[in-house]
Order: sequence, then C-alpha cells, then structure tokens
Amino acid sequence: MRRISLSSLSTLPLPRTRVKIRRLGLVGALYAALTACGSATVGGGYNATTPNNVFESTVFNQLDSRVVVIASVNLGVPSRNYLAKREPFVDARVTEYLESAGYDVRPQREFSQRWNNAVLIYGDPVDPTTGRVNQKSFIQIVQAVRDQLRQQTDIGSIVFTDIIEKDVYYEQGLNRVTRFDGVTRKPAIQGAGSGVTAEFDWARAVSAASIRVAWFNMDLERLFSGEGGIEVTDAVDTRSGTAFVRRRDVLENENHIDEGIAIAFHPVIPMKNWPGNP
Repeated sequence: MRRISLSSLSTLPLPRTRVKIRRLGLVGALYAALTACGSATVGGGYNATTPNNVFESTVFNQLDSRVVVIASVNLGVPSRNYLAKREPFVDARVTEYLESAGYDVRPQREFSQRWNNAVLIYGDPVDPTTGRVNQKSFIQIVQAVRDQLRQQTDIGSIVFTDIIEKDVYYEQGLNRVTRFDGVTRKPAIQGAGSGVTAEFDWARAVSAASIRVAWFNMDLERLFSGEGGIEVTDAVDTRSGTAFVRRRDVLENENHIDEGIAIAFHPVIPMKNWPGNP
C-alpha cells in the first residue's frame, strides 16, 4: 500500500468523472494530496458520472481515534466568493454527517485559530489578487497546525472540504437534465418572464458546484479523497428567455447538499443506494 508523505513529489489521482475537472499542479506530497449526515440520503439509481473515490483502507484502519476536525481552509485554491459564503453551512452538514457515522467532530476553531496564528509567522499562502496558492507557505502552515493539534488536543485526523466549480452540460431532448459527480439535476428557472424561447441554446456550458473531500491522519498521510455533485449554480433567465444567469439561491437546498456529501464520503462512510456501478 503506497503511503503519501511530505517527501514525495507524486501527484495523487483524483476521482474520475465524465465531467471535465480542472486539475491543480501542486508540488509536495501534502499539497498534491490535498488537491486531490443526520439525514438518510438516498441516491437516484445508477449514474455513470459517479466518481471513483480513493480510499486508502489499510492506512485508514490504523487510525486509533475517531476525533476529527474540519479544516477552515481549502486544500486547493479558494472557492469562488458566492460559493465561499455557503461554506460554513456546508461544513455544518458535513459535521452532522460525520457525527451520525460515529465520529467526534471538534469545533472548527481548533483548526482556524492555529491556522491564523501560523499565517502571522509564515505569511498568507493565498494571493488575494490572483487566488494562487504559495505551495511552500501552505505546507509549512499545515505542518505547524498539525504539530499544535498533536501537542494540545486529542484530534486524530483532519478533513478538508473544498467547494469546487466546473462546467456541465444539459442533455438534449425533452427531458433536459445534467448529470455530474453522481447527481442528476434539472434546470433551475429564475425571473418573472414568460419562459424559455425556442431559440434557447441548451448546448452551452453551465456552472455547477461539487464538494471535494480530503481526509488526512496526523502524519499527513492521505486516508481518503472523494467528490460529490451538489447543484447547478446557473439558472434559466426567463426575463430574456435566451440566457443563463447566476442563481440567487446557490447552495440552499439541503437535500442536494446532503446527497453530494454522501457521495463524496462513500465508501469510507457507506451511502445508502450509492449511484455508482454496483
């Protein structure tokens, strides 16, 4: 079983889907690996876009603690602003999902306070203008946070939850749906117009949000990485009848969020009626 350590420069495989996923060129084992619920979530039958999540079961089974903390920062580049606003809510749903599976989830401030202190020493790894991540600083800060968590808490692992955005497409035909990262979604309608015109271009790309999960032990070895689709973040604009616009209710549907979380954590937390190939 291959283990991921900070001395390795290999790029970890990410879950594969039929949707084009932007890959991040990351240096260092930790950074490369990093990019990689209370409700009963039920899948909707087989979905060919369901990701093949990466579960390092041998390393995972060596965990001697079910105490976890959810990181307050992304493993990859920061989420878009309109997605970042909903990160606390999504993390709250992740917390509930982990707790329902028997994990003891510590307050996120255990991570964020130590992260903020380390930033004062090493500098903010994220360039606020470009959104690019300084890999060296990022690794130094994660290591510093890990060291403090080890010394000062009983936390046994760290979970990163990134809300990522990608382009998806609606299928042609009367039943217009899009399938991505294991979910099936219908178009959202927004506006006070009369509807969609016959000239509407359904072939254009629309933006969609998914959750990407990366789980590490306190040696910063990757235990698990996965993705799950949440929702299309663009809606049909009925005022023009010919264009898509940004939805006003992005990431407010709890059922969609819970479904994406369940897909993203499978099989480390088995999902009922998982939509992947049985």
